[in-house]
Amino acid sequence: MDEEESWVSSFCNVLGHEYFAEVAEDFIEDDFNLTGLGSTVPMYKEALEMILDVEPEDDSDSMGSASESLSGDPTYRRSRGHQRTASDYSVIESSAELLYGLIHQRFITSRQGIQVMYEKYLANHFGFCPRVNCNSARVLPCGFSDTPGQETVKLFCPSCCDIYVPPNSRFQSVDGAYFGTTFPTLFLMTFPELDISGNGRKDLIASSSLNPSGGRRGARDTILPPINGIPANNIAPGLGKGKKYEMRIYGFKVNERARSGPRMGWLRDKPENLEELDEFAQYGGDAADDSDSAISEIEDDGEEDEEEEVEEDDEEAEEGLAYGPGVGASAVRVKRERGAKREEVAGEVR
Repeated sequence: MDEEESWVSSFCNVLGHEYFAEVAEDFIEDDFNLTGLGSTVPMYKEALEMILDVEPEDDSDSMGSASESLSGDPTYRRSRGHQRTASDYSVIESSAELLYGLIHQRFITSRQGIQVMYEKYLANHFGFCPRVNCNSARVLPCGFSDTPGQETVKLFCPSCCDIYVPPNSRFQSVDGAYFGTTFPTLFLMTFPELDISGNGRKDLIASSSLNPSGGRRGARDTILPPINGIPANNIAPGLGKGKKYEMRIYGFKVNERARSGPRMGWLRDKPENLEELDEFAQYGGDAADDSDSAISEIEDDGEEDEEEEVEEDDEEAEEGLAYGPGVGASAVRVKRERGAKREEVAGEVR
């Protein structure tokens, strides 16, 4: 007899839940991963039991955490349907979906979960960017908020760095908080060598042409040095010259100052020379040059002051010899004190 499908699998197989990853059972059973969710989800204990396919406890049973009951008798697992009324079941089902969504938000930012999402990304489960100049670049699901009930799920395109509404209306019932605001950025930081350029649809047709980085074989023949720790080929490949639509009338460009001219075109701009974005080379190198020049200027000023003081000391010594031996001795003493001060200043500068 076939094994009965788990609640998690059935939830992810629902039409419109294609973006969800199946959260590992051991991740859900770890109480640390559920910290703070008990006060957010109504009927938390019952919802967690439903997610884990655990039979509900009787009122006579001792109260304990649902995760503790999992380590007990294996027969405690679901061997028959949940004995609940229809009204209770609907409420618990709604709470279970909310709880699973919040657990899913945490799971996809873990090492295990982000690997699952990586495989779904390469399999094009999230779809492609609708923008023409992105050449069907793969997108990532995300949310505008980490709090449930704010916005529905959106799609982030790393090629043009913009957000889009999913193309099918069945995704409009999925809460964006179930994916959170952290996942897309963390995903790209975890896989910096991932090819985020377009032609994802062609890769789907000819999957044998994929390289280990998820792009087409031979697509990275010319690799530029990284800029700010990011491969240059992955810095908004869908933006810049030739990657944005230009309004024309009979072949002539429409001036941006015209009444019907383009607006906010700078949002799609990108420097032709990507080295202009290298902050370390600009600010780090300039700071080093400035410090070297400042030290050299201080040393030059110190040498000039030393020469002037030596000339003054010589003049005072000559005047002291002219007026008497006592005055000459004091001038020599002053000269020695100034020499000691100059040595201290030179040591501090070095």
